Amino acid sequence: MARYRIVHHTRYHYAEPVQLGTHILRLQPRVDGSQNLHYFTCEIAPTPSKSIDWLDLNGNVCRQLWFTNTDITTLSIATQSDVETLRSNPFDYFAPDWAITAPLDYPQSLQRQIAPYLTAAYGDSPAVIDWAHQLLHQVDNNVSLFLTHLTQVIYQTCTYETRHHGPPWPPGIVLANQQGTCRDFTVLFMAACRAVGLAARFVSGYQRGDADQEVHDLHAWPEVYVPGGGWRGFDPTLGLAVADGHIALAAAADPTQTAVVTGKLQTGYFSQSSLDTTIQLKVLAE
Repeated sequence: MARYRIVHHTRYHYAEPVQLGTHILRLQPRVDGSQNLHYFTCEIAPTPSKSIDWLDLNGNVCRQLWFTNTDITTLSIATQSDVETLRSNPFDYFAPDWAITAPLDYPQSLQRQIAPYLTAAYGDSPAVIDWAHQLLHQVDNNVSLFLTHLTQVIYQTCTYETRHHGPPWPPGIVLANQQGTCRDFTVLFMAACRAVGLAARFVSGYQRGDADQEVHDLHAWPEVYVPGGGWRGFDPTLGLAVADGHIALAAAADPTQTAVVTGKLQTGYFSQSSLDTTIQLKVLAE
């Protein structure tokens, strides 16, 4: 268990005046069996003319913003969170007998609910499918061993690179190049799981990092639905199972549905923009 204070500033700078359309924020940490939210504030400049909070289909808190038709050159979003993570043991569950080896024979009622998390998000990659089945065979089809093995294989064979913007690369490209960002490794992990019949989703959030780390970035990792344990996280970027060092913001079958800020411009569509992000994470207790 641990408790964190997170201060997250996001600033968009436009080369010429623009008018803002509707925006959606997914910056409020989730509340679930692995973490509690004690405090959250969100300050936005310019001040929206209207703001509402709602839950999306994945249970993520979304803040929708509307703005007046005023020309601006900067959009600033500042959040502060006080979050307590609760899961010190990522393997504190008991899987039923039918869920120990893959492929799983899901009950029909469960199959309907997890169907979106079993569909290949970027199309089927024969290379990824073959690779996933080879890894599964190496652990005698054991689900728990497959997940930890997959985490370690990506961590040990792929090289991390920094790429702050842009969508994840297709998993086949990540596997072929054996390099990428945390979001690239996440979609590769998800694709491997889905190839062997395990439901997986994409998570965006924060990770505590080293004790002396001053600069933090948004992080991404996958979660797998484990019968008997629910959604369990694995971090192939760091080579570990997710416990109390990760703070989740949003999770979804499609990575685009976890973006922390999405929005449109009413005018100034072709204005060049730059993005500055600073994240401070402090451990309050553990």
